Order: sequence, then structure tokens, then C-alpha cells
Amino acid sequence: MLTTMAATGLALSLITSGVSAPASPPPSGQITVDVVTVLGSGCPAGTAAVAVAKDNTAFTVTYSNYLAQVGPQSSPTDIRKNCQLALRVHVPQGFTYAIAEADYRGFAALSSGASGMEQANYYFQGTAPTVRVPHKFSGPFQDDWETVDATDVAALVFAPCGVDRLLNVNTELRVSAGSSDPASTSFMAMDSTDGSIHSTYHFEWKQC
Repeated sequence: MLTTMAATGLALSLITSGVSAPASPPPSGQITVDVVTVLGSGCPAGTAAVAVAKDNTAFTVTYSNYLAQVGPQSSPTDIRKNCQLALRVHVPQGFTYAIAEADYRGFAALSSGASGMEQANYYFQGTAPTVRVPHKFSGPFQDDWETVDATDVAALVFAPCGVDRLLNVNTELRVSAGSSDPASTSFMAMDSTDGSIHSTYHFEWKQC
């Protein structure tokens, strides 16, 4: 199986902070991630679900209707799909968090000459969105795909201590026909009906 992976340290620079501290082990108390709002053509109401890992190291977002495509049976708006999630992360008192890494997975079927792209950005409520870094795929390609956005430990930026700020996560898929056969269909999906394909966001913890 061919898997494409890319990494960048830019997409997860959430907010500017002049204070840094050593990372801490995950807190033992309960952590919840609630979806406050869901907007976008890639995640109609009821098609995005969030779950927190039992060890408090990450949370996952699973989509069930996130697919961009181009071809004879596609509409012009199908070439781009996006999803904007506003998440409320409840953490135990005395802790704060950063997103150290985000892993995206899906499946793509791109004809020869077609191309696909996944990109995302992240920001806390009240701050400017970060620059989106595109991860590109070229046809012919028919396989699972994976991309990774990662931040060096020294560059991690943490949510403000004691302040309830929403974490906004914006993702996007695009497909272009390019020079592919006009009769062919190409698509790129970030969804799963059985929960096996999802996006994973890895926490880094710090005591306030």
C-alpha cells in the first residue's frame, strides 16, 4: 500500500505566546471535547463526531460525508469541500494544552492527470487564523492517504490558562480534473462509515 505523508511546523502555530514551560504528563482527570458549531459542505449536520482518547493524549474527529470529486456525475461545487469546527475543550483545573500534531487520513482515487489537495488551519477563539499549508496528491493514485501537520516542542503554543477559548479547526479538500480524461471521475475523501478513517489531534500538556 502506498501512503503519502507530509509534515509542517507552520499549521499548528495557534497563537503567539512569550511564555514557555516544560511539557507535563497528561492529566488524570476527565477531558471532554464538545462540538459547539459545525459549518461547511464537507460536514453536514450530524456527520462529524468527536471522541477523546482514554489516556488523554489525543482526540479524534470522524466524518461520514466528507468527499470532494470531479467528473461527469459531479456538480461544479463538488470540487471543493470544507469543514469548520468550533470545539470546546474542557480540561482539569491547573492544566492547559497545545495541539502538537494533527494526522489526517482518507482515501483517494485520482485519474492520470488529475490532482487532489488537503489543507487545514487551527486557531483559538479571538486570534488570527494560521496559514494553511497544502498537501498535494497527483494521479494516477488509488489508495489510502495520510498527511501530518506537526510542531516542534520548542514552538508549541498553549491555550491561555483559566480562560475558556474555543479551538477552531478548519479543513479543506479539493480535486482538480487537470488533464485527465473528461469521462473519468476523480475523488478525495476524508470520511468513513465504520470509524476507521479519522483525523487525530495530539495534545501536549502543561501545568498552569
